[in-house]
Amino acid sequence: MAMLPGPGSARCEHGQATVAFVAVVPALVLVALALIQLALAGYATIAAGTAARAAARADYVGDDARRAARRALPPGLRDGIEVEAGPEGVEVEIEAPRALPVGGPIPVSASTRLGPADGLPGG
Repeated sequence: MAMLPGPGSARCEHGQATVAFVAVVPALVLVALALIQLALAGYATIAAGTAARAAARADYVGDDARRAARRALPPGLRDGIEVEAGPEGVEVEIEAPRALPVGGPIPVSASTRLGPADGLPGG
């Protein structure tokens, strides 16, 4: 009859799965938060591109580019927007939302140019 290892034997592994789980969970949470942060930065970059196009259209027809860019952004991204409009085009810079409580702000920007050479009818 085979004997099972007892508490004093070298093969006792009670609680090893719990220790491994406790060691892995913080790393998994950190990886998940980093992926969420990456997705938020991508979302903010797309939103900045949309705002830059709206600002370029407004600037081309003589309206306020900054106001057009703010209107094109979701409410959560409107704080801290920077809009630069000039003859080279329009650049919009915003801060991506934060998923991680550490580190500084993550600025993202997009720029675009709109003018007669871009195929506007009558432009």
